Amino acid sequence: MDLWIAAQALILGIVEGITEFLPVSSTGHQIIVADLIGFGGERALAFNIIIQLGAILAVVWEYRRKIFGIVVGLPREREAQHFTVNLLIAFLPAVVLGVAFADLIHEYLFNPITVATALVIGGVVMLWAEHRTHSIKAETVEDMTWDLALKVGFAQCLALIPGTSRSGSTIIGGLLFGLSRKAATEFSFFLAMPTMVGAAVYSGYKYRDLFQPQDLPVFAIGFVTSFLFAMLAVRALLKFIGNHSYAAFAWYRIVFGLVILATWQFGVIDWSTAIG
Repeated sequence: MDLWIAAQALILGIVEGITEFLPVSSTGHQIIVADLIGFGGERALAFNIIIQLGAILAVVWEYRRKIFGIVVGLPREREAQHFTVNLLIAFLPAVVLGVAFADLIHEYLFNPITVATALVIGGVVMLWAEHRTHSIKAETVEDMTWDLALKVGFAQCLALIPGTSRSGSTIIGGLLFGLSRKAATEFSFFLAMPTMVGAAVYSGYKYRDLFQPQDLPVFAIGFVTSFLFAMLAVRALLKFIGNHSYAAFAWYRIVFGLVILATWQFGVIDWSTAIG
């Protein structure tokens, strides 16, 4: 295996792991970093599926006890049934719109300039959401009603635009619709599980011919790295939100997006994928 390819896999695995569950857009960061280090082509499509699976496995592992409790209690416990129904309701909008528009979005919007614009706009919306007066209707994920779950599900659909952030759209959507900061964050994690696994299975089947045995070492590096860094990021985020707002992430998005737009506008960096 080429040393530079291994380094690229390591870098992108770290980027995916750190950004997947933070409200800063993992897809956006992947597009930008991959463009900078020259990692693209058909191999990149298959590789991204693998590292996303690594990240989602990390959150499954982190919440394994709660997941086990829900699965065991599903046949007879009303709380487990209520939570599962809410999760399915929130999951459905992304399934319908994702299948319908995924190819068009990938063709026209997967470029650094779209990402940068979405980062800035999302950051501004995040600041506005954090500074408005919160009216909490659900303190925990167990308190959520089906209509709150559906609203968060539609908010997640905004993440089909690269740079918006799946976790960012669900967390901020949750805050706007009346979830506490903790409930919005935890529901975002749980909603990521069926959403990301479903997307990975769909993409994996669609691009199954791209998975080649010789790429296994590269995939392994990315998968393990993504898993480890995602687990660290999830734990850090849960601790962070206990005493802080999401304003820091909002400012990061705005500054990062403006830097990309400025380097493009003044020709400092040739964002090759920004052209068609």
